[in-house]
Amino acid sequence: MSSATMSITKHKGLLELTRVLLLQQTMASLLESLMQVVQSAGIAEAVTLVLFDNNSDRVSFYGIDPHHQPINYEDETLLATGPVHTLRNNPKTQVWRSDALNLRYPQLAALNLYPSFTDYCLVPLLATSGLLGGCEFTRQHPRPFSDDDQAGLHELCMLAAIAVEQIQLRENALFQQSLLRHERDDFRILVDITNAVLSKLDLDELTGEIAKTIHHFFHINAISIVLCDADKDSEQASVYATHYPQMHVAEREQSRMMLAGSLEREVMTSGEMLLTNLQPSKEDESEESTLFKLLWQDQTKTLCILPLRFGHKTLGVLKLAQCQPDNFNSANLRVLQQIAERIAIAVDNALAYQEIKSLKEKLQHENLYLTEQINSNNPDFSDIVGRSSSMSAVLKQVEIVAKSDCSVLILGETGTGKELIARAIHNLGDRRDQRMVKMNCAAMPAGLMESDLFGHEKGSFTGATAQRMGRFELADKGTLFLDEVGEISLELQPKLLRILQEREFERVGGNKLISVNVRMIAATNRDLQQMVADKEFRSDLFYRLNVFPIVIPPLRERPEDIPQLVKFLTYKIAKRMKRTIDSIPASTLRHLSQMPWPGNVRELENVIERAVLLTRGTVLDLQLPELNYPLTTLPVVEPLVRSGPAAHLSDDDERDRIIAVLKETNGVVAGPRGAAQRLGLKRTTLLSRMKKLGIATH
Repeated sequence: MSSATMSITKHKGLLELTRVLLLQQTMASLLESLMQVVQSAGIAEAVTLVLFDNNSDRVSFYGIDPHHQPINYEDETLLATGPVHTLRNNPKTQVWRSDALNLRYPQLAALNLYPSFTDYCLVPLLATSGLLGGCEFTRQHPRPFSDDDQAGLHELCMLAAIAVEQIQLRENALFQQSLLRHERDDFRILVDITNAVLSKLDLDELTGEIAKTIHHFFHINAISIVLCDADKDSEQASVYATHYPQMHVAEREQSRMMLAGSLEREVMTSGEMLLTNLQPSKEDESEESTLFKLLWQDQTKTLCILPLRFGHKTLGVLKLAQCQPDNFNSANLRVLQQIAERIAIAVDNALAYQEIKSLKEKLQHENLYLTEQINSNNPDFSDIVGRSSSMSAVLKQVEIVAKSDCSVLILGETGTGKELIARAIHNLGDRRDQRMVKMNCAAMPAGLMESDLFGHEKGSFTGATAQRMGRFELADKGTLFLDEVGEISLELQPKLLRILQEREFERVGGNKLISVNVRMIAATNRDLQQMVADKEFRSDLFYRLNVFPIVIPPLRERPEDIPQLVKFLTYKIAKRMKRTIDSIPASTLRHLSQMPWPGNVRELENVIERAVLLTRGTVLDLQLPELNYPLTTLPVVEPLVRSGPAAHLSDDDERDRIIAVLKETNGVVAGPRGAAQRLGLKRTTLLSRMKKLGIATH
């Protein structure tokens, strides 16, 4: 045993020294113990450790400053190329005078890690696992390390190597435990988020649950889901944003944003996460979230944007903003990336569910509208009966306009067959293989008309328990027939005009633009020009609808068509009722041709249906006394005003005509025997005319 070793063990027994060193649990406490030993033995004043990393060229430095605070430093260049580099290749003790050491390794002095010294000794730390590094001893008073000193330090470092190895094993075990604990916590977070989001199929509920869960685990202030439109060429996206101005107090908003030139588009294109800071003075003025500006405008924010990709599809991004950047450490970012992968799966599921739901709803509504049309006994194009010159002219107009795609306005009294003409235009056009969706504006309550036309979002009004598709969406690529278009309210007319001009609209309660390609056919029994003059109908909408007007003449103006119509209707109705009627008396046809038919073809059909029902043989029995008016006493009354290009009567002639008809009806305006019915006008229109012409009502 060397004198140096005897000096060390003299002050501290070998077994006690071994026990003390092996009890140390940190490098700092081990250094304190080693320093006490060498200082007590008078061998050195300071002790430091330089340890290798088995997986890299990194060298770790452990020391103690004058205030007994630990010094830790890691390096791959300066330390690694110092004396320890020689030690790695030749594990032998090195001794240096300070001048020679600083001259050979000037970078060590630049690190400012060592206390001032005159002599330096580096002893290898050899353990069962191999070379761990070295233990450095320094002296502050000029005295070289003798052979005995080196031998004693070598014996001491054999014990120190065992202690270092144990500390490293312990630290590695604690690190692995920490990793496992973090992995377990991360796994729990992932399981909780996966269970929370995958069970949500409604996009609103899904985005809300995502924000709630991320805020709960990471305390992030602002969470947004930005989803691309289904149209690949669209540069617009929907934003579902949730902000937490206070802990657990959420404020939500939905908005739209343009993707061109945005950070969101950059992340979608690259498929890589983006982490950046937003300064209050440098915020993008086009920031899509008004709440984002309002709540966080004066604060520096750290922004994290993660791509939402599923398979080969880029669905959008998960956008997180935090005023405390510590939340975006490497561990959290790793978990957030895994969360984004699961969110992408949930979003894809929700979008698929939404598409399936939309298609299902579309089919349900199509079935509903088809059932409506079947139940209303709507005939097809072949049911247009008429050889008169006026009807021939109408059918020629139908053939001309059917091949185009322009809007058509069908004008005519109630019961003249406006829907038949609309269906003929559709069936003869290029959209014949698509749907023709019908809406009777007069039968729809004003409060529900907008929702029925344009659809609505869930929760947009009381009773809106689900998203609903409107008739414009159902008629996409087909034809929309708006019957009684004159009944649309003034408030709704601008929205109808917009879709006719721009072919896009928003659902009630929604902010997403929906594009459609719909051919418009409208019909009315009202005088739209007069309504425009009376400020009851917008002139711009009238001009947009009135691109190609078709006027259907009333039945009384084409009496030559009545015999053919009677035969056709008798055959059709008898077949439906499973009756056999093979003849119609000539007198019946003559009498029917002489009637004014204020209800037009619809009234004629009702009369024939009643006659077929009451007929007991095979000859049609009209039972004339059952009619509401005598066949031969009522004059044939021309309509007061014809829609379309027909000339208007002068005020004097119009006044005389109204007075004459009022006398015949004993002053009755409304009802089946009233003046309005005979004149082919609505009650309100006739009253308006009477007021204008100074005709008193009784």
